Amino acid sequence: MIRMKITIISIILLNFSPIYVTSIDILTKSDSLNINKTLISKDGKFELGFFSKGFPKKYYVGIWYKDIISSEKIIIWVANRNSPSFSDFSVLILGNYSNILLSDGGSDIIWETHRLNGSNPVLQLLDSGNLVLRESGDSNLNNFVWQSFDYPTDTLVPGQKLGWNLKTGMNRFLSSWESRDDPSTGNYTFNLDYHGDPEIYLRNGGEIIYRSGPWVGQRFSGVPEMKTGNASDINFIFYKGPDEVYYKFEIPPNEKVKSRLTVNFNGVLERWTWVPETNQWIKYWYSMKDQCDTYKVCGHYGICNVSALLVCHCPRGFEPKDQVAWELRDGSSGCVRKTILDCKSDGFLKLENMKLSVTLNAYVNKNLNIKQCRDLCMRNCSCTGYADSEFVKGVGSGCVFWSDYLDDMRDYVEGGQPIYIRLAASDLAPNDDDKSKKVKMGVGISILVAIIFAGLVTLMVLCKRKNPRNFNPIVTRGSTAEMSQQILLNGQLITSIREYSGEASNADDFDLPLLDLYTLAIATDNFSDANKLGRGGFGLVYKGVMIDGQKIAVKRLSKESGQGAEEFKNEVKLIAKLQHRNLVRLLGCCVEMDEKMLIYEYLENRSLDSILYDKERCSLLDWQTRFNIVCGITRGLVYLHQDSRYRIIHRDLKASNVLLDGDMNPKISDFGMARIFGGDETEGNTMRVVGTYGYMAPEYAMDGIFSVKSDVFSFGVLVIEILTGIKNRGFYTSDQELNLLGYSWKQWREGKGMEILDKSMEDRYSIDEVTRCLQVGLLCVQERPEDRPTMGAVVLMLSSESGYLPQPKLPGFCLGWKPNETSSFSGYNKLDESFTVNQVTVSVVNAR
Repeated sequence: MIRMKITIISIILLNFSPIYVTSIDILTKSDSLNINKTLISKDGKFELGFFSKGFPKKYYVGIWYKDIISSEKIIIWVANRNSPSFSDFSVLILGNYSNILLSDGGSDIIWETHRLNGSNPVLQLLDSGNLVLRESGDSNLNNFVWQSFDYPTDTLVPGQKLGWNLKTGMNRFLSSWESRDDPSTGNYTFNLDYHGDPEIYLRNGGEIIYRSGPWVGQRFSGVPEMKTGNASDINFIFYKGPDEVYYKFEIPPNEKVKSRLTVNFNGVLERWTWVPETNQWIKYWYSMKDQCDTYKVCGHYGICNVSALLVCHCPRGFEPKDQVAWELRDGSSGCVRKTILDCKSDGFLKLENMKLSVTLNAYVNKNLNIKQCRDLCMRNCSCTGYADSEFVKGVGSGCVFWSDYLDDMRDYVEGGQPIYIRLAASDLAPNDDDKSKKVKMGVGISILVAIIFAGLVTLMVLCKRKNPRNFNPIVTRGSTAEMSQQILLNGQLITSIREYSGEASNADDFDLPLLDLYTLAIATDNFSDANKLGRGGFGLVYKGVMIDGQKIAVKRLSKESGQGAEEFKNEVKLIAKLQHRNLVRLLGCCVEMDEKMLIYEYLENRSLDSILYDKERCSLLDWQTRFNIVCGITRGLVYLHQDSRYRIIHRDLKASNVLLDGDMNPKISDFGMARIFGGDETEGNTMRVVGTYGYMAPEYAMDGIFSVKSDVFSFGVLVIEILTGIKNRGFYTSDQELNLLGYSWKQWREGKGMEILDKSMEDRYSIDEVTRCLQVGLLCVQERPEDRPTMGAVVLMLSSESGYLPQPKLPGFCLGWKPNETSSFSGYNKLDESFTVNQVTVSVVNAR
């Protein structure tokens, strides 16, 4: 008791006495920290001190970024999160047992660390953000007796471990704040489970709501966005050993960016990155971004795919357990086998691009190859599936085996890996070495082809009888058996689009099915006007229905159009390589006689301009839909500019070249004028400028210079059009001094940005999101290309809920002209909508 009183008296005296601190990053036993003092790490990166929340004020001791100036502290750690102090006299000191004490300035100890052995401890705040307790005489500065990194709150910073010390049983995990203004422990946790093949789980209380998937070499199976290998990238590290299992990430020493992983109070896992150039925190990645991130959303054996019409589907050999629920888009009941397993005769179904199943009870063997995995799983009747335990850049090694249900699987467009599911032999396709089955299958296919051919001939005759005057078959030979086999072009046998293109030396350029003209004529009712969807950049587009019921869109190149063989080959070559949910999908092509056609997926809501500028239909585009469209277009352009195999410049981005599926998801289309750049190229120059007036960047229209920043300009125009519901082309203010870009910029400068919004949205929108979109749009249409952000930066800007965005400068083409007056484009002709600038011919294409 006497010792406690002496300690408390000492605390009170220290709180009101001048304090001599030998170093601003160190607290000794003779020092104290009150609400007016802080510790600052050696290089000024982090700060430790008191902060207050709520009313009446509650005081907490925390660590926050010191070298970042923002409207509020970004707190990475809280000491007494569940034991706040209500006293203005609160003080932090070192106790007699090498521990840390927090007092209310009186007789109460609010919070303390475990008592430790030590004679002369010091408390030090490191530039990593780690608060450490060590012996002052110990020359090894990394020898800690206690560190805050072992007791994380809601944030993980570079160098900090998330996981287990198996020797001591210490579990380092993140837990959310209770609310924005309450740092006490919330409902959401993010912790690593080291059983089986270790994974990290996000939980709401005890219920799993998201999982990372197991570590597969350079990333987690469920986070294909993780990228490593470049000097400027974040280095992701996963370690599994006898003493420890943990995950951490590191920033290379010379990088100025900062990064943190946070579980927010709403249960969203977020990775934030501080970008010095923009002076703001950007949300780089987050979990629960779509339905497939939800844990076990498709139940046992169900596969989730956000790109599919029905998000949940069953693999071959399985069927929905509750068909009615699945048709109502509730796949949580999962899938069941159609055929009972036989063990000895079973085989394996290979599924590509997958997120691996839950590995809590999985078995891992790092010393086997994939063939040995199959053999071992085949011999074990309880084995339900297997996969590579590591899968780096398409190369696998090691094995992970499952002996129970396969759960929480996901099908990615790209970025996943193969998984092999055990199936009964009757549910599998024939084995490659089963010759007798192959012969039987060949006979069956021949019979089927003959039947289909006979049916098509009959259909052709019936169509001719029904409408003999209009039915003039554009092709009179061929069958569906030849559809993907061969065509006859100018008397020469062509076996693939590769030969037609004259690029047979590069086998990766084309990999598309060839459809014959007769098949497409049947699908489109001989290209009837009733099936006409619209006019594309170089021809008409028709709706078609294939024999199996699949709807398609056929782009038929006009013989009189400006697009010749080069543009056609360019579009085929480009789109064949592109696979992204926000790019229109090319299903096949046709080059026969003098016809050239592209076959695309059919999108129910057609083009964005058909709704956006229609006064009767524009109300279908509420704010959330418009915002999602903007974000989707952004993701598609990022893929084109930096994530695809090549750097691709679209050169004709506009509202009519953005198509909408049944759920209003956007897909960029029409790549006839796109250009491929090599990895080191950033801009090009052309004497043939093609595009659409109102969307072209100034440097492109005036000088023929194009780059990714040209697309950025077009994107900015499109964003402003989506916000306003007005076409940039043809819009002028009453005095005809400003076009849409100039008018929007002027309203923004005057604080009247909300006044330009499409009235059909009324007041049902997020002011923050609208403001952010408008500012991003204006940043993208700035006159100088170097002032415009990249599309990668646009993604960060749009996803950031806080932070400073640069002020946009004057847009390009800000001043408009009156159509009936002489414009600065000396060759402008309103009828053919083309003009010549500085000897550069500009072909303005306005139709989709």
